[in-house]
Amino acid sequence: MDYLNLFQTYKQHALFGRYIPLAAVEQVAQELGLALCVKGHSVQNRPLYQWEIGTGDFKVLLWSQMHGNESTTTKALFDFIAFLGSDEPWAKALCSHFRFCILPMVNPDGAEVYTRVNANGVDLNRDAVALTQPESRFLREIFEVFQPDLAYNLHDQRTIFGAGDSGCPATVSFLAPAYDEERSVNEIRTRAMQIIVAMNAQLQHHIPHQVGRFDDAFNLNCIGDYFTHRGVPTILFEAGHYPHDYHREFTRKMIFIALLSGLKHLYENDVVGNENELYLQIPQNNIVFYDFIYKNIKIDYDGKEKITNFAAQYREELIDGKIHLNAYISAVGDLEGKLGHYLFNAHKMPYSDGRENIPKIDEKADFCLGKSINFVNGVKI
Repeated sequence: MDYLNLFQTYKQHALFGRYIPLAAVEQVAQELGLALCVKGHSVQNRPLYQWEIGTGDFKVLLWSQMHGNESTTTKALFDFIAFLGSDEPWAKALCSHFRFCILPMVNPDGAEVYTRVNANGVDLNRDAVALTQPESRFLREIFEVFQPDLAYNLHDQRTIFGAGDSGCPATVSFLAPAYDEERSVNEIRTRAMQIIVAMNAQLQHHIPHQVGRFDDAFNLNCIGDYFTHRGVPTILFEAGHYPHDYHREFTRKMIFIALLSGLKHLYENDVVGNENELYLQIPQNNIVFYDFIYKNIKIDYDGKEKITNFAAQYREELIDGKIHLNAYISAVGDLEGKLGHYLFNAHKMPYSDGRENIPKIDEKADFCLGKSINFVNGVKI
């Protein structure tokens, strides 16, 4: 399967960047000929959609944007839907083997204002048991009625994560969630691990050393843990950072490849193999990155010259319907063991910012190094 060519062919260009509200999803769905099948409503009465594609016996439930500001997998999901609706031989094969139940946006209120939580300020991924929110009850009802054989829980993760000690960002991360406090491994988790191993094997051709494994601490209130506890193999997808890809368009491509390669593996392999060791060899996510690190900065601290380092991190801020990446100083000190997606060595040049001339946490990353090197929004100009 030529994954890269398929992605280029079926990429839905109308979905671009980080801000994907419900209206954008509805437009692309209509262009793809999908009936807007409403199966519930959000807190603010926005529709919650469900589509079923395929006629096979093996049922796969996929949902995205449970967190409203995590949109990369939503884009990849629509690329995948476009592929399934094509005349490609593999699309026909998958649709004859699988029946897909797709929930493209579980948190449309959060997506509208680009927040993780829903309109009541609740993290839907911590509401799997209590079911206090209409969006949580919608997802649970679909689960009970559809009775999936496999579940895909599609998310984004922040730029702070690296793939273990590789020194590389975790561009894609996976998890086969635990189903009990002991993090036991049974046939259900093994099935999820096997599919993750297959996806990782394919992704290593495109992003070597940039696939991570999420922590598997058990929390029954998390939807993946709850579904696994209920006996359904569930896979967490986390779309992360790739160098210079803050729009997450390259990562989107990697999620598309992961979706297809995992399902292709499942189509071709009905027997559960014991590949737990290969799963555990995927490096665990490590919080190691800042968006910017500036090293060997000279400052005047209480009348004494001092050499230090500081870091800045982007905040994704929705302004006039667009996401703006605004860099703020987030750490000052030795930053031992930390990495930067952007690294600048000042070689003891003095720091100035027109205020107190000391980097302070939560201030905008607009400053000068030496006499003439200016940085605006973290970037040298």
